Amino acid sequence: MVSLEMSDRKKIGLGLTGFGVFFSFLGIIFFFDKGLIAMGNILFMSGVALTIGLRSCIQFFMKPSNFKGTVSFGVGFLLVIIGWPVIGMMVEAYGFIVLFSGFWPTLAVFLQKVPIIGWLFQQPFVRSFIERFRGKRVPV
Repeated sequence: MVSLEMSDRKKIGLGLTGFGVFFSFLGIIFFFDKGLIAMGNILFMSGVALTIGLRSCIQFFMKPSNFKGTVSFGVGFLLVIIGWPVIGMMVEAYGFIVLFSGFWPTLAVFLQKVPIIGWLFQQPFVRSFIERFRGKRVPV
């Protein structure tokens, strides 16, 4: 069996990423509060950098295939900071989908193995939808 031990840096990175998602969610719930959304973005980005490492993070965001997503996410973040949180979150969401679209098949395989909701992702119509996007891009 493969050992899943993590260094303290990766544990802190995953915690920061989780808090980033949580604060962004709170910012959306509280009618697009720009302070909470900005804090969530900063925590999310610092968590990703700590989890995968600074060099890997820079390589991931600077890849030519990820350039459109990186620019969209950055512009969305700037729009949130200057006071347009709704438009900024829409641009960020587009950038997030473009950046992390290579991870969706991996996430789908993981979700198929989760005991409670795995049966939903094993249904034929969901599987055919997932199979359509599998193998188009390698994430990192």
